[in-house]
Amino acid sequence: MRTVFVLLLLAVVIVGIFLFMRAAAFNASVSRAVFPSTALLGSLNGSDPVNVLMIGYGGSDHEGAFLADAIQVLSIDPDTDTTTTIPIPRDLWIEGVDAFSQNGKINEVFAEGHSGDGADEAERVDRASDLLAAVLSDVTGLDIHHWLAIDFDGFRDMVDAVGGVTIDNPVAFAYTGEEENHRAGIWEAGAYEAGLIHLTGEQALWYTRARYTSVISESNDFARSIRQARVLGALRAKVGDGGPASIMPGLGLMDAMEGRVRTDLSAIDLFLLSSHMDSDRRVELSEEVVLIATTNTIGQYILIPIDWSGPGDYGGVRSYLERELASPIGSIATDAP
Repeated sequence: MRTVFVLLLLAVVIVGIFLFMRAAAFNASVSRAVFPSTALLGSLNGSDPVNVLMIGYGGSDHEGAFLADAIQVLSIDPDTDTTTTIPIPRDLWIEGVDAFSQNGKINEVFAEGHSGDGADEAERVDRASDLLAAVLSDVTGLDIHHWLAIDFDGFRDMVDAVGGVTIDNPVAFAYTGEEENHRAGIWEAGAYEAGLIHLTGEQALWYTRARYTSVISESNDFARSIRQARVLGALRAKVGDGGPASIMPGLGLMDAMEGRVRTDLSAIDLFLLSSHMDSDRRVELSEEVVLIATTNTIGQYILIPIDWSGPGDYGGVRSYLERELASPIGSIATDAP
């Protein structure tokens, strides 16, 4: 019996050492934070909100490679242990913000930060993420503490790493990747049925990105952000709660994320953040409520604050978010279904 106990103890120690070394290697590949360290342990047990910016972008193999395709802020309230998702529409117009000297849509900020010489790819993504976080902190009035950026291939590979995900899709729709086909009602790219559907990584990527769909309500950034949340929730469920059963899918996710994810959080912090990926509510910067559609000087479709008085005036956005985030969970009409 003593021999068995010693062997079991030795096995646990060996596994622990392996996992520690694996986590250290993973941390070195995706994060600029040192390992082992944590920036979230104290914050998530404090009283002030913790805001984390989530960025999705194409990557070098895709058109518009470094335009931010998906921008969301996770606002975590440690007091209530709840998470509010704030999707940021890509067409939000940025003008008169100190951190971004030129004018442009919010999705262009990431590309601008990535451009320029004198840095390797990881440093460029860090620079782009820092810039986008600074601009959004100014526009929203939220202190964005941390960020995580992932490219399309990383998202696809993460879903495949856990064997795909099953989601409950409430609305059936077909889609195309071409605006011309959208106008003509040609849905050559594929379709998603209503109800429970299983998605591979490629299918999940298209599900979260589709803009040109056969259903009007599914053809906007807010609908896309809701679909993204469904896939992230299903992905989180596949990984589990961090117990022994989570080890193998967790290792698979680490393999998929290497070279595809950058963050200023350590591997330990990513583990802590994973339990807050399921959103308890959504607060949307909706048209005719907070934002209004217009065009810029070259005719591009843009969104500006509904009470916009000129460059730098995001007071309405800030006050709206402050008010909505102060409301108890469940009291906001824009809660996700």
